[in-house]
Amino acid sequence: MRSSFTWIVVLILVVSAIGAKEFVAPKASLAKTYPAHDAHENERVSIAADPYDLPDKASIFTVHYAEENFLPVQLIITNDGDEPLSLANMKVQLVTVRKVKIAPATSEDLRRRFARQKRRGDEPPRNPLPVPLPRRKLPPTISKETEEEFQAAQFQAKAVEPHSTIAGFLFFDVEGIATPLAGARLYISGLRNGKGDELLYFEIPMEKYLSYRPGGK
Repeated sequence: MRSSFTWIVVLILVVSAIGAKEFVAPKASLAKTYPAHDAHENERVSIAADPYDLPDKASIFTVHYAEENFLPVQLIITNDGDEPLSLANMKVQLVTVRKVKIAPATSEDLRRRFARQKRRGDEPPRNPLPVPLPRRKLPPTISKETEEEFQAAQFQAKAVEPHSTIAGFLFFDVEGIATPLAGARLYISGLRNGKGDELLYFEIPMEKYLSYRPGGK
């Protein structure tokens, strides 16, 4: 009897562990090793963009970004120079083939969209009132787990130390855009070297990611 009870407890713990999936950021390689990248050899800085647009790649997340029309893109920055690289004024913009310019979503953008999703799923059907009543605007609410993933996944670095690589995710709202990566380019500007001089802007053709075939196949 005691043995059966022990096995039941073990089974419950295993099932709970499987269900409690947490986001783990993928380890970043040197920016030059990614298909879609731009390297400034004279400035000794490289930046890569790695979209997580396919289900197998997106499985690292616990939040289903595609369901709310967000495209996760991992941004990887490698500083091969001898001085720190400042990202305090960095600006990123995804420009589609039709010249639609998309800035990365803010934390508030993500909270608002996923809070809306939560409300849609939680609200029971109601009969319409004969006279509309004024509604008090409530702040967007999301689960603790979702908030923690937003904070862990989003690109938040403000500097890159010499001879190092940092990475994080940007989330682009691609609602209404069927193929956001085809012919698109990612522009990054505002990076400054140790002397405070601004680097030339980086331009990453996303088509390189789409056309990449491992092993040259």
